[in-house]
Amino acid sequence: MLHSSVTQFQSISPSERGERHVLVVGGAGYVGNVLIRQLLSLGYRVRCLDALYYPTGNTIAPLMDNPDFSFVRGDLRNIDLVRESLHGITDVVLLAALVGDPISKKYSDLTREVNGTASRRLFTELAGRGLKKFIFTSTCSNYGILEGNQPATETSPLNPRSVYAETKVAFEEFITSQSNATDFSTTVLRLATAFGLSPRMRFDLTVSEFSREIAMGRELLVYDEATWRPYCHVVDIADAIIRVIEAPADVVSRQVFNVGGNENNFTKKMIVDELIKRVADAKVVYKAGGFDQRDYRVSFDKIRAALDFEPKYSVPDSIEKVVSCIRSGFYCDVEDNKNFYGNYVVTH
Repeated sequence: MLHSSVTQFQSISPSERGERHVLVVGGAGYVGNVLIRQLLSLGYRVRCLDALYYPTGNTIAPLMDNPDFSFVRGDLRNIDLVRESLHGITDVVLLAALVGDPISKKYSDLTREVNGTASRRLFTELAGRGLKKFIFTSTCSNYGILEGNQPATETSPLNPRSVYAETKVAFEEFITSQSNATDFSTTVLRLATAFGLSPRMRFDLTVSEFSREIAMGRELLVYDEATWRPYCHVVDIADAIIRVIEAPADVVSRQVFNVGGNENNFTKKMIVDELIKRVADAKVVYKAGGFDQRDYRVSFDKIRAALDFEPKYSVPDSIEKVVSCIRSGFYCDVEDNKNFYGNYVVTH
């Protein structure tokens, strides 16, 4: 039962969806693959611009038979290709980035180029095109280490602890500085750490990584087990993005929303405990002093109130599904195709 303060979300009509043409920049990734499919299923036209830094093109190939879908292989840093991709577009979702602390540390210069310079250049190209919505997917990692016991809200201080988060915060600030002068709606979505099954599956993220290691009977080494993180299923993230596309501009324009659900704030040990319920002989070793010291819980009350957004998927449910998939042999090629299943090496 929703609280009375929640605004009932109103989606647009099928005919209106058919008139919208959404450019998903970075659509061949973990979240993008799910978002594109959901948009197409709702009747939107979709164009994907992706450099394929990771070998994920086979996840997009089945969509090429859909007349409402088009794909442009290209780097966000190529401004001529960006301009070409924007032709006829009504809405832009910017997913493209070097995502995650390890990959951004390994390729710090490229991270600053893609997440920073190229993203700003894309944004400046949007004026005067009759665009309706621009949605930027930022990250809850921006909160870094949170002091005190209260969950972070959209107005909490930002404390980026990596090149990745620094570039996300910087682009948020850039959007804020420009948004009053734009002729389109701008929205920042700070995503919780993603989990769940996707055509471009990733096993370098906490929930799926822990689940796979335990399901395969390996010893799982967990650093700093008491640290908190928020999590959100890829299907729910896609749903949140679509809700912003379909929401009235005065509800979402110049707004920042944390994307996730309060019940999906977990410590690492809580995730392990859920795994142990399902794999009784799980082997786990806890150790202090990991390189990643982030520790934050997040409040998702604002997106719930504004967009009637309530995640449909929980961390425990996803753990069960991933464990089942691993035991069924669905992902037997992970070791041979490591860079498909995680953000490890950029090819460009």
